[in-house]
Amino acid sequence: MDFTFSDKLNYFSVGIFSQLLEKQKELAKTGRKIYNLSVGTPDFKPSAHVMEAVANACKDPDNYKYALEDMPELLDAVITRYKKRYGVSLERDEVMSIYGSQEGMAHICLPLINPGDIVLVPNPGYPIFSVGPFLCDADLKEYPLLEENDFLPDLTKIPEELADKAKVMVVSYPANPVCKTAPDRFYEELIAFAKKHNILIIHDNAYSDIIYDGRVGKSFLAFEGAKEVGIEFYSLSKSFNYTGARVSFVTGNKDVITNFKKVRSQIDYGLFKPVQIGAIAALTGPDDDVTAQCSEYEKRRDTLCQGLRDIGWNVPDSEGTMFTWAPLPKGYTNSEEFVIELMEKSGVIVVPGSSFGSLGEGYVRMALVLPPEELKQAVQAIAKSGIIK
Repeated sequence: MDFTFSDKLNYFSVGIFSQLLEKQKELAKTGRKIYNLSVGTPDFKPSAHVMEAVANACKDPDNYKYALEDMPELLDAVITRYKKRYGVSLERDEVMSIYGSQEGMAHICLPLINPGDIVLVPNPGYPIFSVGPFLCDADLKEYPLLEENDFLPDLTKIPEELADKAKVMVVSYPANPVCKTAPDRFYEELIAFAKKHNILIIHDNAYSDIIYDGRVGKSFLAFEGAKEVGIEFYSLSKSFNYTGARVSFVTGNKDVITNFKKVRSQIDYGLFKPVQIGAIAALTGPDDDVTAQCSEYEKRRDTLCQGLRDIGWNVPDSEGTMFTWAPLPKGYTNSEEFVIELMEKSGVIVVPGSSFGSLGEGYVRMALVLPPEELKQAVQAIAKSGIIK
């Protein structure tokens, strides 16, 4: 049959990732050592008490029924976590679960956006920040994250006319892919900006537990007035290595959450109860593993960034997230071409910055998903390849 498909498909491209996958397969066939720093999948294990809670819950046949709604104990666990970790007070109607922040970001604009409404998104930025609004036929307007401004948006440079028309702004710190944190003054300025222009802020808070050099990861909601103007996505994937379970939460403005629940009630039967029970264990348990894991990520960051600087590639230290954001070495101007050449010559796989928007060109992102010894080997492989001139 001759099927026709949505014009929206033209927005999606798998180009460079298909190339990387094919190149990886080719190299693997030759027995070449490969260092895959492209995908941000944690290689750490969930805490034992979390896995035990899930395993025990899976033995109860009643837990296999439709959940239909969040367990009260789960909502209370999020409330407890936010109070203990961020000093933020939440009520049950200010919390809801989603199947991971990716899914939440894909659907959050459904109750918010009419076709043509303006949504402000970062460039460079994590792709789903733009994809979700695009699927709702939003008018996407990018705001730049520039190195000279520490990869923070300059709110004073957003034209007044555009700000007055904008309905939603997507923000995320610590930021993937640029690996920067935001100072307190930024959040204060952001809330004032949102109030002035009647803009809803969607803040993605995936990495506040993976933050370096003595910084303190914070919640957007910890700042006065945040609940009036926005919501926050809070994920268990990276902090607790609960990635495959797909558990995140929307927290903050209760009107947004109430209406988001209406939409999701039509497409969702609730999180699998054993997954909810595991999440409760993670949120209410000790933070020892979370803290230790952050220290391990920092060791990896130090190994990779300093190691690359030692061989002549000027890679700045990541401030947070499980990634590093590196300008291309001297002599290179195209991130996709560099990534392919790097892979062919060294076996090290990274992601071109252009995958995160036009202003990502000139950079690559590397994931801290290998232990320090293997990262040292990856640096040595890059040094031996001769790609750093």
